[in-house]
Amino acid sequence: MPVRHRLLAVLVAAIWGVNFLAIHASLAQFPPFFLVALRFALIAVPTILLVPRPRVPLRWLVGYGLGFGVVQFTFLYAGMAAGMPTGLASLVLQASAPFTLVLGGVLLRERVTARQWVGIVTAVAGMALVGVARAQAAALLPFLLVLAGGLGWAFGNLASRLARPENPLHLTLWMSVVVPVPMLALSLWLEGPAQVGAALAGSVTASAIPAWIGLAYTCVIGTAVGSGLWTWLLARHPAGVVAPFSMLVPVVGIATAALVLHEVPGVWELAGGAVVVIGVLIGARRPRAGRPAPGVQDDLTPAGVPVGGVGSAGVVART
Repeated sequence: MPVRHRLLAVLVAAIWGVNFLAIHASLAQFPPFFLVALRFALIAVPTILLVPRPRVPLRWLVGYGLGFGVVQFTFLYAGMAAGMPTGLASLVLQASAPFTLVLGGVLLRERVTARQWVGIVTAVAGMALVGVARAQAAALLPFLLVLAGGLGWAFGNLASRLARPENPLHLTLWMSVVVPVPMLALSLWLEGPAQVGAALAGSVTASAIPAWIGLAYTCVIGTAVGSGLWTWLLARHPAGVVAPFSMLVPVVGIATAALVLHEVPGVWELAGGAVVVIGVLIGARRPRAGRPAPGVQDDLTPAGVPVGGVGSAGVVART
């Protein structure tokens, strides 16, 4: 990759890492399930009006929207609202990478190489270390919720892979059309009209400005700019070359959360996070011959699928 392309990849990782701060700010005003519905509705409306519908089977478009959009963000936002630290959420969500590889092997019968298994086991060991540290801090439930979000992301990855879109960005944008209605129904059922109404009434006050800024960042910068740049890079370089840059997302997420929110992860959480990153990088390293084995994605996270979960369209992802 030319230096300018590497810098663009780093910029996207930084955008997605900061995205978790934006989510944190929005959750201060809106209940989590309603926030997911609102976020994707703001993307879905201009998408329907301006973006051509991707020519993919409807079942995979809906499956992508349910897995990546509904399941991932339901559990991610619920976990963060329940107390999962912002920086650690950006790390734990990376569990989608080994989840994707394992599910691809089980459900799609894709062959997993020995090196990729080593990467999976290493990443899982790191995630277990983070989980133990969270349990000792009496915060295991938020950790498990975010981990479930990573699993939803992985199922969305499989649907995206099976869709095989000509333009991954169009698929990512149209995926947002699937999300608002089920999330609004879930919000009205679990959060209730009174809580949603109170949040909307309070959203017109000055104290809600950070929440709206966070929501705007997530929709415009995180999704449109981040996804656009990442898709542009994937169109010009192999996924295995671009993918490792996504591991900078939790690094930026943890660093910015420590700087802005004064969240300081424990020693064991940082150690576990380092092990997770090492595991994903082991699986992401390209074979010596320069080509992936038949039927195997050349990284832990398939191309064309949003990262970070947090509303992006790259290698996974988004958040």
